[in-house]
Amino acid sequence: MKLKFLFVFILSFSIGNAQKISYSDSLQKSLKHLSKPQQLKQILEIPYDKFIGNIAASEKLAHKAIELAKELNNQESLAESYLLLSQIYNYQDKREKKLVYNLNAIRIYEELGKLEKAGYAYGELGFSIKREDLKSALHYMRKGLKIIENVKTAKKVDATYDNYGILQGMLKNYDSAIYYHKKSLQLKKQNKDSIGIPYGYVHLATVNINLNNFDIAKKYIDSAQTIRLIRKDIYGITDNYVYYGDLYFAEKKYSQAIENFKKGYNLSIENNFLSLEKYCADYLTKSYIELGDYKNAFIYNKIFQTLKDSTINTETNSRVASLQIEFETEKKGKEIAQQKEQLLARELEIKNKNNFNVLLGSGILMLGIVLFGLHKRQQHKRREYQNQLKLKEAQTFSKLQDQRLSISRDLHDNIGSQLTLIISSIDNLKFLTKNSDSVFQNKLTEINNFAGNTISELRDTIWAMNKNKISYEDFQGRILSFIEKAKLASGNCHFNFNSTVKSPVYLSSAKGINLFRIIQEAINNALKYARASEISISIAETENNLIIKISDDGIGFDLNTIELGNGLENMQKRAAEINGKINIQSKINAGTQIEIVCDKNKTNAL
Repeated sequence: MKLKFLFVFILSFSIGNAQKISYSDSLQKSLKHLSKPQQLKQILEIPYDKFIGNIAASEKLAHKAIELAKELNNQESLAESYLLLSQIYNYQDKREKKLVYNLNAIRIYEELGKLEKAGYAYGELGFSIKREDLKSALHYMRKGLKIIENVKTAKKVDATYDNYGILQGMLKNYDSAIYYHKKSLQLKKQNKDSIGIPYGYVHLATVNINLNNFDIAKKYIDSAQTIRLIRKDIYGITDNYVYYGDLYFAEKKYSQAIENFKKGYNLSIENNFLSLEKYCADYLTKSYIELGDYKNAFIYNKIFQTLKDSTINTETNSRVASLQIEFETEKKGKEIAQQKEQLLARELEIKNKNNFNVLLGSGILMLGIVLFGLHKRQQHKRREYQNQLKLKEAQTFSKLQDQRLSISRDLHDNIGSQLTLIISSIDNLKFLTKNSDSVFQNKLTEINNFAGNTISELRDTIWAMNKNKISYEDFQGRILSFIEKAKLASGNCHFNFNSTVKSPVYLSSAKGINLFRIIQEAINNALKYARASEISISIAETENNLIIKISDDGIGFDLNTIELGNGLENMQKRAAEINGKINIQSKINAGTQIEIVCDKNKTNAL
């Protein structure tokens, strides 16, 4: 049975890939023979799975739709084209662009009075920013649902219910998540929506994975995959591999998780699904760590960091925040204008009833308007001041980053190259004096090793300086890289690494390099002095603290009799510099454990 399913999958996937190409080609050809209104209609009616199945082609078609809608002065189609382009940029993880086009769509729908479509666009906006700003995502999603539910003939409410269920799952409100997913799925089945039904299945699978109902989750994912294979939905098939990966990762079947995440990762690269590619790289890192394969963990962590840095940076975050503020300010302005119109209409009504009441009412109303205007003006000034502060902060961060980059380049280009030249010169000198006495040769070797170690430390310092802030994933990647080097240097020492950090933790460059140096020193001591055969590094978190432990099975020492050497003193000084605490425990022939505790709130600060 499994072989049969595998055969169907391979056959369907191959056909799907070919049809995806032919679909795009035939559409491009057919557009040439249609009138401009027909071209616009054809593009906007592309099935959703075909549209996201070929992101590059769809982006071009969406831009073409925008041009056609503007040329034909078709505002509703223009809004729809904006929303399609926003969805494409969401799949490409282009944060600023997806927000710009989504907000443009909302503005047009509201101006045209297309309430259902405006509500749907609000829901899409909330869903697209859920990872960056869950609070705002919930605000926009609830606003969208409220608008749609007031439209009795609403057709797109099922998708918004489904997406709202995902947000409830992120909040761990699993009962609510299941309620909205099932409510959405029921509507999708009533509408015989073969594109939307698989999304409902995999979203229910995610909730059941979180509840450890793995058998139920597997059935939902299998059901989704069956439909997506029949539809030859390339994005859906890629998405399904990721859900299989999530399932096996939760079950601690890490080899099977890696197999599926790799399939999803490769298809994401092939089809430019950047958000899925980044997600797979992140979980491939985590899966390899669980298997103790730090070499591959480091490789995929580096890929994840590159993808993450390409989509998230301080400048982009600032622009995205500004866009949301501008949009909300614009909305408030329109609401004030509407309120003024209503007040004036009311004033006229009162005037027609009674002149005395009109004068009295007008005076009250005018006073209210003035006070209201003053209040709103004060709020506007406050918002402008906050925006200016944010802009100044962004500019200050930018200047600081430029200075750091300049210093790090100087270190790399000048000092780094000079040290490399020294090593090269020593190697040449060793060759020229190879017949000299061993003491001289040993001295040259010591100098060579010292210069090499200095270059390595210089690179670590440059790494920290290049970052305005260091994400936990980047910090973890640096540790994995060092473990891999230590394994090669030690030969027979076994390393264990474990991390249970789930929340988004960021380190300042100073804290990042200090913590890394402490870990580095602890491992070096275990290898050099303790003669350890096994070294374990674990990183965990509590509500307020980040906890790092390095333990070994080496010969240990007596804390009461030994004098602290430079290495242990340096670790204590580095911990004090970051307002952390370090605890060293060791017994003769019973190994050593070093624990560092950092305040997590301070760790998050720049």
